[in-house]
Amino acid sequence: MESSLEKMVDPTLAEMGKNLNEAMKMLEDNQRKIEEENEKKYVRKDIPGPLQGSGQDMVSILQLVQNLMHGEEEDESSQSYRLQNVGEQGHMALLGHSLAAYISVLNRERLRNLTTRILSDTTLWLCRLFRYENGSAYYHEDDREGLLKVCRLVIHSCYEDYTVEGFNVLYNKQPVIYISSAARTGLGQTLCSQLGLPLSCMCRVPCNTMFGSQHQMDVALLDRLIKDDIESGKLPLLLVANAGTPGAGHTDKLGRLKELCEQYNMWLHVEGVNLATLALGYVSSSVLAATKCDSMTLTLGSWLGLPAVPAVTLYRHEDPSLSLAAGLTSSQPVEKLRALPLWLSLQYLGHDGIVERIKHASQLSQRLLENLKNIDFIKTSVEDELSSPVVVFKFSPELPNIDQMLHAGPITSNERHISDTFNQWLGEQLAQLVPASGVDVVELEDEGTCVRFSPLLTSAVLGTEVQDVDQLVDCLKMKIPILTCTLQLREEFEQEVKRTVGLSYIEDLSWPGLGVVRYEYNSDRKNDDKQEKEAEKINTGLLKKLNELESDLSFSLGPEFGGEKNCVYIGMVTEDLDVSELVETIAATGREIEENSRLLENMTEVVRKGIQEAQVQLQKANEERLLEEGLLRQIPVVGSVLNWFSPFQASPKGRTFNLTAGSLESTEPTYVSKAQGTGTTPPATPTPSRLKQRLPGQKLFKRSLRSSDGFSETSSVSHTDDLEKLEQRSHSVSTAQEQGIVETEKAEQQNEIAQVTNDNTEDLQSQKSGNDGTKVEEQESLR
Repeated sequence: MESSLEKMVDPTLAEMGKNLNEAMKMLEDNQRKIEEENEKKYVRKDIPGPLQGSGQDMVSILQLVQNLMHGEEEDESSQSYRLQNVGEQGHMALLGHSLAAYISVLNRERLRNLTTRILSDTTLWLCRLFRYENGSAYYHEDDREGLLKVCRLVIHSCYEDYTVEGFNVLYNKQPVIYISSAARTGLGQTLCSQLGLPLSCMCRVPCNTMFGSQHQMDVALLDRLIKDDIESGKLPLLLVANAGTPGAGHTDKLGRLKELCEQYNMWLHVEGVNLATLALGYVSSSVLAATKCDSMTLTLGSWLGLPAVPAVTLYRHEDPSLSLAAGLTSSQPVEKLRALPLWLSLQYLGHDGIVERIKHASQLSQRLLENLKNIDFIKTSVEDELSSPVVVFKFSPELPNIDQMLHAGPITSNERHISDTFNQWLGEQLAQLVPASGVDVVELEDEGTCVRFSPLLTSAVLGTEVQDVDQLVDCLKMKIPILTCTLQLREEFEQEVKRTVGLSYIEDLSWPGLGVVRYEYNSDRKNDDKQEKEAEKINTGLLKKLNELESDLSFSLGPEFGGEKNCVYIGMVTEDLDVSELVETIAATGREIEENSRLLENMTEVVRKGIQEAQVQLQKANEERLLEEGLLRQIPVVGSVLNWFSPFQASPKGRTFNLTAGSLESTEPTYVSKAQGTGTTPPATPTPSRLKQRLPGQKLFKRSLRSSDGFSETSSVSHTDDLEKLEQRSHSVSTAQEQGIVETEKAEQQNEIAQVTNDNTEDLQSQKSGNDGTKVEEQESLR
């Protein structure tokens, strides 16, 4: 453009064009800089930090993942423990996911051949391992997805026009799916919502209430329900049975249920943890009947300790087109790669490794069950003691013998609630004391709250061993006396509190401990808000005082949610607790705090009145001074001149406020004696006369037991002290021996001191007699 401007004839126009070109360039450059700055601001503002720039290196990304996995505050020991449980077989499963992503980029022909081989091998191995001949397999992430696809398959099989007509064919003849009342929570609702069926299509079959196990499906009642549905024009579609209920691990009568399904042309699906025992050499007949069912769901991840492996649903069906329509099979090779982690892990473990893991879990259950038989006040709920891999037990104070099965006895609702509360506490304590055991708390319909030990679901992941089961039994034996003593002393504590003036007993059946008490603040005021605040202040101070005492009891504000306000919650106790001393201490401490509060409140009122009186007296003093000095002396100029000619001599009058006496006094005695008086002696702080004479080392609220020793050291209720007891059992014997040696040495020292005392006495007597003889001789010589 510049060359064309130079060729122009008019130099003025050329200069104008040149200047315009430079100006436009400057404007464009400035605009470009503004756009670049705006772009940089946009990048810094709206793009997350890790995505800015040219990306992060691999080490930084893995470090970030490690921090997210373990957290910054977690110690190294817990990290190593958690990583240790993955094991090499877990690494094989994780490798399978990476290989599946890598294999998916192969060309289509090789991918198809490889996925077909992996799927066929894994399906054949699983069918042989779990005795399910001529079956097909569907691999899925959600363990409920297999049952959902099976339901679709049955709908396609029973309704020929379902593919074309859809829900219209279901409306004319409503399908019915039967599940046990002991099935996992929400299973029926999930099936109905995913299948698009109303909840009326789901029928819950009750378990036996008169005969047999409390957790087995009532076959006779199921037969009547099916007949009623057929007479109503409905179509019985599918039955979901359990080989190990989610709660108690019981197995339904699968043989009779299979016969019933064949009679009414229904599909039988079985799921449960007991299906793992099909891989063992010996299988109970109740579980072995599951091999004749139409489909079953296996969760090998928890059984074998394999992370992120899919669940497997084995099924038998002759029409592959219906299986494809139901989603049980897929034409996409990538979906078939779901079996790759299992394909690698099963080869790594081998038949012996698989059987050994399942057998180890079953042996752990049998060992715990045998030990529970020797513990009083423990009841178990086990259907088949010879092969059950699940042990459910509870603390039951009604009967000290556990040979009977758990049953709902004639107990009141309050007793049932208290029993559930104590068993909830027991399960939580055992889980904290022995985390490797994997025990948890379950809610059963008939038995209530129980503690469950299911090693098939936890042992492979947690690494549970035989010593963990033994430690669990030892901890249970320590907790049983605490539970029984607390349960026995609850009523005594309630009666003592009700007899004590100033205390109120708060009934809280959901609190696992001795009980709940509240100190009642008595006030004549009608201001409820202020009275409630004062009561809260007193009970908070009472809790603080009680926690400062040297005792083994735990005092708290109660649970975080649902607890009573302004109360003191007392935890578990031991048999040597002196309930009367405890209640007396609580009442006396509350009275002490209340009296101190009233004293402070009265002192505040006295100070307020004293200040008002001082203001009145100061005003009177000013008026008197005005009368004495006269009006002229108050005028600024005149007063100063008058004071110069005729000075006014006035004695200073001071006032002091005595906080103890609550009165306004003159300061003249202070100036005369040049010392401030102490005034009236304040009243002594009230102290409760609740502290009894205690033996050396004996803590508060303890009484001597009726034993040969007279006084036994109290055991702590907390689980940390229980662990210390397990470690210090052997040390107690040596301590007793050392104590006996010390006592012997003390006795010898006392004998030596007595001997020295006798010798000194004899020397003094002999010296005295010698002095008397000398005096006699001197008297004779003087004569």
